[in-house]
Amino acid sequence: MTYNSRSSPLIKAFEGIGRSSADYIGLLLVLLVEVVIFGVWQGSFLTSNTFYAVAADVPDTVIVAVGMTFVLIIAGIDLSVGSVLALSQAVLGYCMVELNVPLVAALPLCLATGILCGSVNGLVSVRWALPSFIVTLGMLEIARGATYFVTQSRTIYIGDEIGVVSNPIPFMGDISWPVVICLLIVVAGQLILTRTVFGRYMIAIGTNEEAVRLSGINPAPIKFAVFVICGFCSALGGMIQASKMSSASPNAGIGFELTVIAAVVIGGTSLMGGRGSVIKSFLGVLIVAVLNAGLAQIGAPEYAKRLVIGVVIVLAVILDFYRTRRSRSLD
Repeated sequence: MTYNSRSSPLIKAFEGIGRSSADYIGLLLVLLVEVVIFGVWQGSFLTSNTFYAVAADVPDTVIVAVGMTFVLIIAGIDLSVGSVLALSQAVLGYCMVELNVPLVAALPLCLATGILCGSVNGLVSVRWALPSFIVTLGMLEIARGATYFVTQSRTIYIGDEIGVVSNPIPFMGDISWPVVICLLIVVAGQLILTRTVFGRYMIAIGTNEEAVRLSGINPAPIKFAVFVICGFCSALGGMIQASKMSSASPNAGIGFELTVIAAVVIGGTSLMGGRGSVIKSFLGVLIVAVLNAGLAQIGAPEYAKRLVIGVVIVLAVILDFYRTRRSRSLD
């Protein structure tokens, strides 16, 4: 009996890369151009220190980007991810410092906070057919206000106990748990999107929700589950941020939703729904991270960073518009 490697679910999950290789090559070329430009501009950029700094900086963004990719694919949006991230780590810090809850019990409470916020987003937007933009904008303010209440507007210093979450893995050199966790989330997200009925329903809903409903499929549970997943990813990202800083800040995640949406859009996920890839979102996060690292090393002021990233976002949206129009004309 011969073994066919293409029968592996993991292999099949990534087989779409070959079919859309031009998109992946384009993203990789952008990443390469960034590295070359900053390497020539600032010689110290091409060092292992830069690599480790980027690797340590992206796990939380990558994880939340996976959830955001799912939301955008169903033609929704979640503006609350930064506030939910902050509230989740605030709950983690409050439980460990004020209530003396052990780490193993506080971590599930942290994740449950994100799941609860995602559930509210999904329930309200699905039950009353409200635009997710408005619902999650409201959750952005609710979760931020709750964060200030839990922390009393002060940073909660958790201590070294939470640092174990971001420690290097034994026998794996400098590779830390957040890096492994984010890679596992990326693989799981790609598997869900490409190899499950749930993933195909997400794409169908984002493409034409009415057609899905007329075919006898109720889109409500799928949309609800997508917002729950995004809430979970936000909480997991908050947990990783708290472990890196050994604290929970009431101002954590301010503007984080814009960074995540930018990375996902740069990765090719359509703001109009129906198209996206977890792997491409991962590459989009890397592009934004390298851009930030390079601009920081050459001493670019904060306004210059925002201008450059803003221009990149606009170009990505314009490219998405023409790509969508071209695909519709071919159909």
